[in-house]
Amino acid sequence: MPGKTAWASALGRIASGLYILTARQESAETGMLASWVQQCSFDPPLITLALKRGRGLASWLQSGATFVVNILDDSQTDLISHFGRGFAPGENAFDGLAVNRTLASAPVLPECLAFLECRIEQSFPAGDHDLFLARIVAGQVLAEGHPMVHVRKNGLHY
Repeated sequence: MPGKTAWASALGRIASGLYILTARQESAETGMLASWVQQCSFDPPLITLALKRGRGLASWLQSGATFVVNILDDSQTDLISHFGRGFAPGENAFDGLAVNRTLASAPVLPECLAFLECRIEQSFPAGDHDLFLARIVAGQVLAEGHPMVHVRKNGLHY
């Protein structure tokens, strides 16, 4: 049986996208870089989202809460850098960025390829992450391009 290194390398080859999740709670807004987003149902249209336990945005995702998945183009490394650093509570996550606040309940980044507005249906603990099941309630393609795809060398860390 191959060692841990062999299967960890194989696990890392499961491709995922890179996305910017955005959310609003009353007048507060935030965003974060996420990679573990996956469609899981056609009817109703559902996605799963896995967030490392303790991420600030995760506490906003209670049953019924809405958020937006902004789908990145493969050229948008600037947004990966911007959101990849994370934000302290109350810090402006959208400083210097174009933001549309009329298309969905949470901020939409109009430079992205597309967005999906989602509503949390359920959440579950899943190892060191929390797994969220969310229903698609709206969305739109904003531009043509190629979605950002992420493949890791090792499946045991980002």
